[in-house]
Amino acid sequence: MNLRSFDLNLLVILDALLDEAHVSRAADRVGLSQPAASAALQRCRLLFRDRLLERGRGTMHLTRRAEALRAPLKSLLAEVHRLVDPPEVPLAEIRQTLRLAMADHPAGLVLPSLQLALARSAPGIDLVVQPWRGAEAARMALIDGDTDIAVSTFPPMEDELHRTELLHEHYVVVMRSGHPAARRFSLRSWVQFPHILVSGRGERRGPVDTALAERGLARRVGLVVPSFQLVPPLLAASDMIATLPSRCVPNGPGFATFPPPVPVEGFGLHLAWHRRRHGDTALQHVAGLLRQILS
Repeated sequence: MNLRSFDLNLLVILDALLDEAHVSRAADRVGLSQPAASAALQRCRLLFRDRLLERGRGTMHLTRRAEALRAPLKSLLAEVHRLVDPPEVPLAEIRQTLRLAMADHPAGLVLPSLQLALARSAPGIDLVVQPWRGAEAARMALIDGDTDIAVSTFPPMEDELHRTELLHEHYVVVMRSGHPAARRFSLRSWVQFPHILVSGRGERRGPVDTALAERGLARRVGLVVPSFQLVPPLLAASDMIATLPSRCVPNGPGFATFPPPVPVEGFGLHLAWHRRRHGDTALQHVAGLLRQILS
């Protein structure tokens, strides 16, 4: 039999026919006219090479073949229903691993709170934070299915990916509290000292350099590091300066902070996943927690 040409609706009608042993009642049950149900019965007789329903004295009764079909038919229809519309598994019972791609800046902000929230609401969800290779690599990993959720600065994405903004970040100038430039901070003192730049790909230019170039100015990038976590001890031990996202500014009395002396464009931090995962309960739960924590 060619399954590609088989109509599953025929089995739904047959199930009603075998339950009711009556064409009109079966037609009412599945929302068909009596002639349509009769035609379906004829198709089923051809398919199973059996009369299935036979007339007796004022009623119809099932053949032996029809009786044998009832239980497996109901099991088959139940499996199809679970396949098409699976029952929702409670969060507390989900056992699933999700792969997250994010730089150390958002990871450091969210992971402690995220892990605590998951331990309370969905303790069977495990997380793998993947090495950060940049926003474009994260985008491709979402498309290829190698990453489940990504947090980064993403441009508007193609239709197959979902992107939502979590927050908008601005920049802050940071230096040690006894820094010579902190006494009378200005544009001149800002560019006078070497800067630390954070780049996971080793780039030596960032938004600050773009803002300076628009004014015919430049700074010296004396050190490029791959992680925001490396910046505070480097600032504390030197006369270097860093311009960091506000949520990456180190806490404590040992640092002085200033707004950039020239406007530096901020950036949006986005949450992204593939649209084929819209129905993934675990993924949507983790995405919701990330929104709550970062917003």
